[in-house]
Amino acid sequence: MTTTHREEHPVQQGFAGGATIGAAILLLTGGIIALLQGISAVANDDLFVVGPEYVYQLDLSTWGWIHIVLSIVAIAVAIGMFTGAAWARVSAIIIASLSIILNFLWLPYYPWWSILVIAIDIVIIWAVATWRTA
Repeated sequence: MTTTHREEHPVQQGFAGGATIGAAILLLTGGIIALLQGISAVANDDLFVVGPEYVYQLDLSTWGWIHIVLSIVAIAVAIGMFTGAAWARVSAIIIASLSIILNFLWLPYYPWWSILVIAIDIVIIWAVATWRTA
């Protein structure tokens, strides 16, 4: 008797499926928060305290626009994940990976927040990558 991968690990697939919906919610929430963070960086760039010299230091307005653009894409991908679109799963992994890089570069401005978002992005990548729909 042959069994499919889904039958062999139904608990893992159920958890990954639920985690994917959770990942969509996290991606949507993170996108909205990043959008607000980007808007605040563009609107009032002296709001953020920058530590000593940093190799990847850019103007805060530039960082704000980068956050705004990435967050709008993340929100669109999260909505696509809720609809079950296949493109959204691949896009979610790409967006979460870009978010990891962006938040690494954002470390001097908000270190604890950046570390938290990086951890959440890792969970998003895991959930989306391990969930099999068929």
